[in-house]
Amino acid sequence: MKFGHFDDAAREYVITRPDTPLPWINYLGSEAYFGLISNTAGGYSFYKDARLRRLTRYRYNNAPNDMGGRYIYLRDNAEGKFWSPSWMPVRSTLDEYSCRHGMGYTIIRSAARQIEAETRYFVPLGESLEVWELTLTNRRKQPADLSIFSAVEFCLWDANDDATNFQRNFSTGQMELVDEVIYHKTEYRERRDHFAYFACSEKLAGYDTQREAFLGPYRGWDDPAVVEQGKSADSVAYGWQPIGSHHVKVQLKAGETKKIVFLLGYHENPKDAKFDPSGSQTINKKTVKPVIAKYLQPKNVETAFVALREYWTGLLGKLQVTTPDEHTDRMVNIWNAYQCMITFNMSRSASYYESGIGRGMGFRDSNQDLLGFVHMIPERARERILDISATQLKNGGAFHQYQPLTKRGNNDVGSGFNDDPAWLVLAVAAYLKETGDWAILDVPVQYENEAGTESPLYEHLQRALQYTLERLGPNDLPLIGRADWNDCLNLNCFSDTPGQSFQTTTNKDGKVAESVFIAGLFVLAAKEMIAIAGQRGDQAQAAKMQTAAAKMEETVWKVGWDGEWFRRAYDDFGHVLGSKENKEGQIFIEPQGICIWAGLGVEDGRAEKALDSVAKHLATPHGIVLQQPAFSQYYLHLGEISSYPPGYKENAGIFCHTNPWIMIAETLIGRGDQAFDYYTRINPSKREGISELHKCEPYVYAQMIAGKDAPTHGEAKNSWLSGTAAMNYVAISQAILGIQPTYGGLEIKPVVPQDWKGFEAVRQFRGVRYEITVQRIGPGNQVRLEVDGKAVAGSVIPLPAKNVGSSKVVAKIGME
Repeated sequence: MKFGHFDDAAREYVITRPDTPLPWINYLGSEAYFGLISNTAGGYSFYKDARLRRLTRYRYNNAPNDMGGRYIYLRDNAEGKFWSPSWMPVRSTLDEYSCRHGMGYTIIRSAARQIEAETRYFVPLGESLEVWELTLTNRRKQPADLSIFSAVEFCLWDANDDATNFQRNFSTGQMELVDEVIYHKTEYRERRDHFAYFACSEKLAGYDTQREAFLGPYRGWDDPAVVEQGKSADSVAYGWQPIGSHHVKVQLKAGETKKIVFLLGYHENPKDAKFDPSGSQTINKKTVKPVIAKYLQPKNVETAFVALREYWTGLLGKLQVTTPDEHTDRMVNIWNAYQCMITFNMSRSASYYESGIGRGMGFRDSNQDLLGFVHMIPERARERILDISATQLKNGGAFHQYQPLTKRGNNDVGSGFNDDPAWLVLAVAAYLKETGDWAILDVPVQYENEAGTESPLYEHLQRALQYTLERLGPNDLPLIGRADWNDCLNLNCFSDTPGQSFQTTTNKDGKVAESVFIAGLFVLAAKEMIAIAGQRGDQAQAAKMQTAAAKMEETVWKVGWDGEWFRRAYDDFGHVLGSKENKEGQIFIEPQGICIWAGLGVEDGRAEKALDSVAKHLATPHGIVLQQPAFSQYYLHLGEISSYPPGYKENAGIFCHTNPWIMIAETLIGRGDQAFDYYTRINPSKREGISELHKCEPYVYAQMIAGKDAPTHGEAKNSWLSGTAAMNYVAISQAILGIQPTYGGLEIKPVVPQDWKGFEAVRQFRGVRYEITVQRIGPGNQVRLEVDGKAVAGSVIPLPAKNVGSSKVVAKIGME
């Protein structure tokens, strides 16, 4: 069952009914100001940090779901009837409805009582505000007397404190209304130098800033007293719950159309110029007024929207493909790339499943995400690498998370996730391959954000790998610490107390439990370090890493190979996990993917044997589950992974992030059909037809899909903010389609299904536009390259002269 359709030409997903199985959302903003918006105008906005600078309130796990957002009410003054053009929150019947989620914008259009309403929401580039452009059209044959009411509920900035510290918060709310602009200035009188504003392009008939005055006692957003009565209370909030609401009266002739612009924004003043006049408690509005005036003009709104569209055209244009599969084209060209940009901005901090309160930006997450967006915005990838590196610990370890506003490590979560450091090496390697910017390795970067601790980024990479080598266990495998990539495999936790965090509770000293996964990851990262050191002429470091990688690989074969697949770990008792010896948890997906990606077993057939085991034990029609058999009960020595019911999340759910590791592994042994089959199983576009089962958005990846042990096998959860986005993008674009940056140039080495006759691609790489045509001339994956009509040895396109702007490439694959 479908709830909409793709409009590929417009780069939009069009939702055609409001009652989607779950809220289907989009993101507004691409720089500092962001918003989440659902297909019924739910969601919230924030500046840089979803916890510390939240503009508007949103209540998670609410009933009804998705209550609270960017609301507009329409009222027919002649009859006293009102409705929401976004369906929510009133939920009255609409004669027509559509929501078009696009790149950084959402357009919700509806019709009711012969009044058509279309609202376009977006954040202009370079601004800290969002635009709601409402277009009303009277389809009646007679004039329409309408009232429009806007409504947002302000958050008192710190979202955690806002939801908990009511004894204070009910007394701190403060507002100003000046020139019919609503200003939210809670705590501005003391330590804050920022405020929010809510403006309207039309003359107001009334306003409200106190929630209970607008809603009425014991009433909700679905039935506000002010809207019912058709008259604002002109309330001013003193404490309690500040809101913003405008009342605009509109007379529309038959067939007439009118635009009304609402602005919701964030602004900061210099600390020494907060008030005007000086010495008063009145906000200094000198610098914000021109911004408000500019965007209340519809022509400027349109100009900004066109610029936003062009911005995304430029980003997405870095790679465009035309393949025999429409779902591949759609995801590579539009939605997967777009989701990679969203994960770049958000990491795992703010979605409809991540509240923006409990998590900052992940160290591992952000490094993994970089693999998917580095080609689109290399300059911001560079900035992100340096920000991440500055949070690295002096011992080479990492804060597991850091706050985006302060860019400092999060002490509440701390460190000890022992795979974290190695991902920095992979992220820097991806950046170097994409840009050739070797100078970044010499940039001085602090440790733990402490002045005076600076050392070149290159040294940070060395310390990251040394961190693993200094933490080896009884079997010479890397110690797992609090967890490795799987944050729920907590072999040192041993928590028997409800409410304890599995990630931060440690009851063992961590000197025994080991990870085969980290061993494979180390080999992968060490091989990149060997190449980087070689490029710098650092033969000593290259030799050191060569020796370390070889020894680690030898250890994996000695204690990490189970005969038909790679083992997962050793627990605190020294017992193996991920082995035939285990009753439950015999085989895990993670080590099969990462070890083969690192090259283990590719040449001797053991990789093929491991992947055959994945197909036999883990693959399902809806994707590859994380492990089998599922854990049937909670095991104290395993931690959170066994806390979930079988088939959900890390306990044998389809954790989509790991599926592309298997896709990559399949391409390394030349099995393009199997790799593409796995790619298709979790492709959101391909799953659109089963939306009633899948439930999450059909245009972006979800973190997990319920596994075969679950009663709801095939149901997705936790969409948008997942490493699945970046890893699937890497798997399809670099491994399957084979368009892969290298240190020496762009490599074309497809491993595609055998029945594909070929495909075309355009790839922007180091200032050159490569127009690539891939032609199958026979079975197999052998590659013959022609660049601008000349045969080239191997599969890597040599870097052209500096004045070359474009190049035509023909890659013939297979044996004639």
